[in-house]
Amino acid sequence: MLSVHATFASFVVGTANRLAATAAKAVAEAPGAMYNPLFIYARPGLGKTHLLMAIGQEARAIDPSRTVEYVTVDDFVEAYHAALAGGQAEAYRRRFTDADLVLLDDAQLLSDRRELQAELLRLIDVLTAADRQIVLAGDRPPEDIQALDERLIRRFAGGLVIDIGAPDYETRLAILARRAAERGTTFPTDVLEAVAELPITTVRELLGALNRLVAQQAVQPDPLTAAQARTLLAALGHRAEAPGGGTPRTAEQVAPTAPDEFSDFLSDLSATVAQRVDRWRQRVTETALRHAGEGFRTTRLEALLATDLAEDPEAVLATWDADVATLRTLQAELAELMPDLLGEAALHDPDRVEEARMLVADARDAGPPLPGPSPRFTLPQFAEGSGSRPVVEAIRSAAAVPGQRYNPLVIVGRGGAGKTHLLHAFGHALRDAGLGRVAVMDGRQFVADLVAALGDGTVPRWRQRLRRADAFLLDNVGELAGKERSQEELYLLYNLLLESGRQMAFTMPVPPSQLEGFEPRLATRLAGGLVVELGLPDRATKLKEVERLLGSAAVSPDLVDYLASRPAASLRELHQTVQRVISAADERDVPLTLVTARRLLEGEPVEASRTPRRGSGLLAPGSGALRSREKMTETWPDVAERLIEEWG
Repeated sequence: MLSVHATFASFVVGTANRLAATAAKAVAEAPGAMYNPLFIYARPGLGKTHLLMAIGQEARAIDPSRTVEYVTVDDFVEAYHAALAGGQAEAYRRRFTDADLVLLDDAQLLSDRRELQAELLRLIDVLTAADRQIVLAGDRPPEDIQALDERLIRRFAGGLVIDIGAPDYETRLAILARRAAERGTTFPTDVLEAVAELPITTVRELLGALNRLVAQQAVQPDPLTAAQARTLLAALGHRAEAPGGGTPRTAEQVAPTAPDEFSDFLSDLSATVAQRVDRWRQRVTETALRHAGEGFRTTRLEALLATDLAEDPEAVLATWDADVATLRTLQAELAELMPDLLGEAALHDPDRVEEARMLVADARDAGPPLPGPSPRFTLPQFAEGSGSRPVVEAIRSAAAVPGQRYNPLVIVGRGGAGKTHLLHAFGHALRDAGLGRVAVMDGRQFVADLVAALGDGTVPRWRQRLRRADAFLLDNVGELAGKERSQEELYLLYNLLLESGRQMAFTMPVPPSQLEGFEPRLATRLAGGLVVELGLPDRATKLKEVERLLGSAAVSPDLVDYLASRPAASLRELHQTVQRVISAADERDVPLTLVTARRLLEGEPVEASRTPRRGSGLLAPGSGALRSREKMTETWPDVAERLIEEWG
């Protein structure tokens, strides 16, 4: 699929890429007439894929009747094997031999693939003999591709092999100015100059740096200064060189009440209600109670009862009955396909019929639904402060136009800073924006699911399941470090989702450029979105979080202030401190006061009650505490040391 944004008009030409751009333009204007085959190579992030797609766009613009085929080596292999298995290998070959222009990306993946190399050799011979064009792009010259057939190397040498170098200062400045103008954002000249002076050697990282500046300027009242830009980007690993240096799913189920008992209850209730409310209010009440007893959520009807019934109740009830009937049909179908999913909340909520339809479609086509955002992690539950405000604003901005503004959104921060919370909150915001399939996964889960698919031979089904997502959010992408197959699959998924304009987001402990054990082609793609750092919690943030954790408990402001003033480099540490005090006070059956907290945290003994009450160490429901069964240790003898929640 050719990206409509990858054109020659949007490609900034400089000294390092002028020859490649000129050759690409010539090929697009007269395919097959010169430089055939054309092989463009460059390090990841320098624009070779952009040029490849621009050739296809330009060729079609000049002559719409031209057939252009763009494919990556991985996609070519996957489709070829599928065609071979289905007895359609020759038809698949004709798709490319009959094309006017063939664009093959990621040519470095030809390494050690003898069968594919033989197919490519045959394809080049057929195309060149018919004066049809083939263009390849890779991250290294042909002779550096391991175990590449010598005949292919000679074919490439017979056309044109050309490289793209790192952009110089002037080119970097021109790219920044053009992209800023396209975004409708204005920066002082010295700000863009300060960014261009940084030793950023790829276009993707350069655009990622620009995205960070755009996001920061959006959350501060005054224009960004050059000094602020340098400080901001230094935190992401972009520093000027020194002189001379180069989880189990939860389900909402309500047990159905026996029909005879419930009918008797309704009869009694109806007699009482009829004396107090009009006929319509009684009917709505009866309908809500009946369906609540059958396990359906009745939020819509409860909202209607809270009004003066200005809306036509007849129409509301008719729509309601139709939605309930649809859910019953979907439940019946799912009972045959995958009964384990019958507890999914969407199947019991008439306000989520479309989501239920997609759930059943997923079960029908690609197995279990993708994991979504956790209901425990939302933006209102997050204690926003100065260190987290840029991330929160970026989430709100990206959710307003999914896939268009910051794609991908990369959240960087130390452990316990709240990355996982914000990633799930982003998932909720995307759902609120109308996206149905929002997948939120952990890096370990991604790897484990792939390993399981490899083991039982269901990789195509696993891929299809992920590719159906409207948005894909991956927590702790660092778990893929050193895992080549997992990174390859993420790379393919990334390209597909980006080209189709679907939103992605990732969390990691360090900026993409500092990830160890990652292929450059993947790391530079992650750096090409908006990389925003989650700072340390400030005092205002800690105060809000302590108040939330203590909930409605009758505590003094002095206690809140004291707990918030304790050293805590992350929200996780703050949670542990607060929970330690609550658990210890509960264990000793003493009041939770400033004096008690100070004694507990500063090492002074606290006298236990004469009638000690052994508590659980957990906050009462509704207090705002976050709990996780998977991340709770229940066997440690000292309850004050139990870890209640692990924040990402």
